[in-house]
This record gives sequence, structure tokens and C-alpha cells, in this order.
Amino acid sequence: MADSTPEELIENIISFIEREREVYGEFSLGMDSSADKNIDTKQPADTTYEQEKKQNTAEEPEASNTGSTTQPSSSAEPKESTQEPAEDDKPKTVQDYIDACDSLQELEALCKKADILRTDLEGTQLVFGVGNPNADLMLIGEAPGAEEDRLGEPFVGKAGQLLNKILAAIDFEREDVYIANILKHRPPNNRNPKPEERQRSLPFLLKQIDLIEPKLILSLGKVSAQTLLDKNSSLSSMRGRFHNFRENYELLATYHPAALLRHAKWKRPTWEDVKLLRKRYDELGGQP
Repeated sequence: MADSTPEELIENIISFIEREREVYGEFSLGMDSSADKNIDTKQPADTTYEQEKKQNTAEEPEASNTGSTTQPSSSAEPKESTQEPAEDDKPKTVQDYIDACDSLQELEALCKKADILRTDLEGTQLVFGVGNPNADLMLIGEAPGAEEDRLGEPFVGKAGQLLNKILAAIDFEREDVYIANILKHRPPNNRNPKPEERQRSLPFLLKQIDLIEPKLILSLGKVSAQTLLDKNSSLSSMRGRFHNFRENYELLATYHPAALLRHAKWKRPTWEDVKLLRKRYDELGGQP
């Protein structure tokens, strides 16, 4: 065969095919076989997901009348969930953390971590509050000063010493009441608290009030009264009478002790206010 010419090679192949046909009969290369006739030549080789799903659905056996159900195809398309996210999965707000506090200790720990309570004076100490946690009388000032920031306690400077004398004049010891401020961090240069600082601090203070549940609140100074009563009125127009505060408390506004150190003329009106406070306190059955 190696020395055969091309013409001889072709003749040999033709002779071989003819001998095979005589022995085995006619044959083909498979394009006309019965198996191939079942192939859909219009369907591309890379059948899409939707076509496969339809084909699988058509081939699923019908459910028998014995009550059994057909199991869903493993290729079924997953449904988009419409379920609302669980409460624990929702991001928590500042108010959520405040509401979760069940004691003054928990609230104080939260305040220590709350940067929103800070002023633009760096390095200040938290001044949370001090006194009887079950007090029937709560006093609320404006903001800590230098001494309050240093000691971490409200009303410990000269204004605090005067406040102690005012309380003693109406038969209260400092330990009988609870004392706090609108702000829990000292502002620079003892300036008045800014409106945005007051608004950021107020939810923490309101929770503090609700945990103590006093019968009466004495608001010390114009900023304190305006913040708690949500009014832009003068202190002279707000003092001298009790205000309904959040439907749970009675609030009386008077002058801040620091103002009395600068303006002696306000000492007499303050004295009238605190006598009114003591009278109402006894009427409400406050702790002796």
C-alpha cells in the first residue's frame, strides 16, 4: 500500500466499501436514525433557564388522587420575600437607646458614651445629676460651670452654696431633692446653652425626670424654663405660678441662683416663689 498511486488507493477504498455493503447492507452516518428524529433542531444547544423550567413542568407527573402532593421542582425560581425586617434588625435611634434605660445608673452610663451631649469645649466631664433618686422635688438648672465640671456634680460653686441656703430656708436638705441641668457638659466661657445643644440634651433629661417621677419641678433660670416649657417668653412672665408639664408634673420657674448673686433685686421674688413651692409640696403629700 505504501507504493500505491493515489488512483490505486481510491480504487481500493471503493472496493472495500462495496464489499462491506454486500455483507452488511445499506448504512448511514446517523443523521437519519430514529433516535435523531426526536431531537428539536430549532432549540439551541444552550437551552435557557425558562425553557428548561417549562420542559420540567410539562414532564412532572400529575398528583394521584390519594391525597399526595407533587414536590416542587428543585429548579423552581425563588420568590422574593415581602416580609418586613424584624424589629431587632432595624437600626436603633438615640431615642431607642434612651427608652431602653430602666434606671438612673443605666441612663448615666449611656450619657457617658453619648458624644451628642458634649459642647464645643473639649475635655469636659459629664455632670449627670445628684441627690435622692426617689425625690418628690427635682431642681433643674441650665448648664455646669467650671467647679461643676471639675467635680462632676451640679451646683457646687458659689451659686450652689446659695441654692443650699434657699433650700434650707424652706426646710429642705440638699440630700432630700434631686438636682440636674439642661446640659450635662460645660459650655465654654459659661455661655448660655445653644438651642441645638438644648434640643440634643432634652430627651436624656426627660428620661431622667421620668425615672425619678417627682411631684414638683423647680426650674432655675430662663434657659431652663424656656427649654422645658417650650416657650420663648421672659422669665418674669413664666414665674409665680405652676405649669402643667407633660401631663404628669407641675413645674414652677424662678430665678437662677447665679443671677441672684449679680442682681439682689431678684431675691425677693425668688423667696416668694420658693415659699409657694413649699406650700404646694406639702399639699401634694411630698416626703417630709
